[in-house]
Amino acid sequence: MRRRRSGLLALLMGLAALLAVPGTAFAEERTCRGSLGNRVLDNVRVPQGATCTMDGTRIKGTLKVERGATLMAEGIRVVGNVQAENARRVVIIARSRINGDVQIEQGGSAVVRNSTIGGELSFKSNRGALVASKLTIGDSLQAYSNSGGLTITSNWIDGNLQCKSNRPAPTGGSNVVEGNKQDQCARL
Repeated sequence: MRRRRSGLLALLMGLAALLAVPGTAFAEERTCRGSLGNRVLDNVRVPQGATCTMDGTRIKGTLKVERGATLMAEGIRVVGNVQAENARRVVIIARSRINGDVQIEQGGSAVVRNSTIGGELSFKSNRGALVASKLTIGDSLQAYSNSGGLTITSNWIDGNLQCKSNRPAPTGGSNVVEGNKQDQCARL
């Protein structure tokens, strides 16, 4: 009887120890104000009104740029998406690689140049000047309802190039598009 109690007690203590160990850890989010160099991070957030400069930074998750914030990114690697909503300015250059989508919406200006995007690049309802140049895009490039001018030049796009309701109409050329060039971008 005593052995059974000891065995039962040991089993219960073992179960209690397992339950006390935390499960899978959630990915950590790093807030960026200032500079991030060549380091590996889970998720990164550029908070409202902040400026973040990245050089060679690796992000295993998502990069978010919030209202009024500025991102200056050179040679970055992002496993997930880049999401900028109401951002002041977004610059992604110098052989950066984003495996997911780049979504720049309802903000100011943006330059995405000389980089690779595994998913889609979308510019929607931005007020400032926009540039998409020398990109390799694994899906489509979409530009809708932008009002600060848009230049689309020398890109390789596996999907479609779709532009609608931009004032002024997009300019550029020398784009190789595997899908269709549509609406305002039919001649680019």
